[in-house]
Amino acid sequence: MAIDIIGSALLDFQKGNYSEDIVTKSSLDEEDFIPISHLFRNFEEMPKIEQLALQQCKGKVLDIGCGAGSHSLHLQNNGFDVTALDISPGAISVSTLRGVHKTTCADIMNFSGENYDTLLLLMNGIGIVGKLAYLSTFLQHAIKLLTPNGCIILDSSDIIYMYETENGYYDISDVENYYGEVEFTMTYKNKESTPFNWLYIDFDNLKSIAFDNGFECEMLFKGSHFDYLAKLYPLT
Repeated sequence: MAIDIIGSALLDFQKGNYSEDIVTKSSLDEEDFIPISHLFRNFEEMPKIEQLALQQCKGKVLDIGCGAGSHSLHLQNNGFDVTALDISPGAISVSTLRGVHKTTCADIMNFSGENYDTLLLLMNGIGIVGKLAYLSTFLQHAIKLLTPNGCIILDSSDIIYMYETENGYYDISDVENYYGEVEFTMTYKNKESTPFNWLYIDFDNLKSIAFDNGFECEMLFKGSHFDYLAKLYPLT
């Protein structure tokens, strides 16, 4: 059984046992941290891109990759019918403990049965597809979860900046696959996850692949550091 790194860290924080953050290592040879408190923020503490995303939600919402449930809680407190979904049992436990009424522990690709007006994927949530080649499969599944006038709200980042040279050019000549495909491992309290793939996708590729799979795609917000918020809705 896979180690639930995120879930363990979230449960510790929720129960007052916080002592350290999650360490991430990537195929870009970078070590970083996920501050656990970052996942427990209220609306006022969230970055603008997340606030705007929540304001774009409509009707019945599926919060995919809900983490500690912060986005679901905000929506629920504002009268939305929201379901928090995560593959992490610990994340779902924490979301429930924090007061989210409807939760589901599942892989989104195996989830079905209801239709939603909004599919929400925040904090680079579309990254769960792992690789560019899998995005079409995800979108073909997602469209089956949407109501006829439904939409997908997601944010991502174009990490081309990671390949900037001293001369100000972007050099991806040594990258075998799409440059936004990154492999990560996470470590928490001396336990390490198995490696997993995460996708950061530039807007032009997102728009093109979305169109090929029956979606219109528009940019709602462009951040100051290659990040953006997008809305996808079925072509009519």
